[in-house]
Amino acid sequence: MKKIDFSFKNNEPTEKGSILISDPFSDDIYFGRSVVLICEHNDEGTFGFVLNNFINIDLHQLDESFPDIKAKVCFGGPVSKENLYYIHSFSEITGSLRIRNDLYYGGDFEEVCNEIKSLENPNEFIRFFIGYSGWSNGQLDDEIENQSWITANNIDTSIILDTSIENLWNICLDKQGERFKMISKFPRNPMDN
Repeated sequence: MKKIDFSFKNNEPTEKGSILISDPFSDDIYFGRSVVLICEHNDEGTFGFVLNNFINIDLHQLDESFPDIKAKVCFGGPVSKENLYYIHSFSEITGSLRIRNDLYYGGDFEEVCNEIKSLENPNEFIRFFIGYSGWSNGQLDDEIENQSWITANNIDTSIILDTSIENLWNICLDKQGERFKMISKFPRNPMDN
């Protein structure tokens, strides 16, 4: 008889550009069933953005100079909730920081606006966040060891930038192999089963 491994852990390294997928039973207000893009992970700590917690904010109303592209905005996490952040695939933006080969963080806002204005479908190339998620040095590693997260390094940038995906947590978890496919189908509340 085959033994089934129900542990919520894998051996993927956590690094800049990784995706964190939360434990299916977490009821944390910020991170329950969340998917987080790691933008930096080093000896000083870790920061990233929750990709699947949308809020109802119109960027054009926040700043009328911003192009009216009807961008969906995520609540990126509980740190600096008064600030707007963005990730994008524009490689030529001054001051942007590379997360991985085809994905960048921040950069000159005016250049970003000009780039957006030149595109037919700009929402395919940029995402916006209010706030971010942060961990002190070693904190995230401890949470991963305690199976609060699994790390994924096989999620394409096109999925990360796609704000139309409604079941991102399930899709990302499903991509982690056979034993995670079963976990991806667990209901949020086990009593619903």
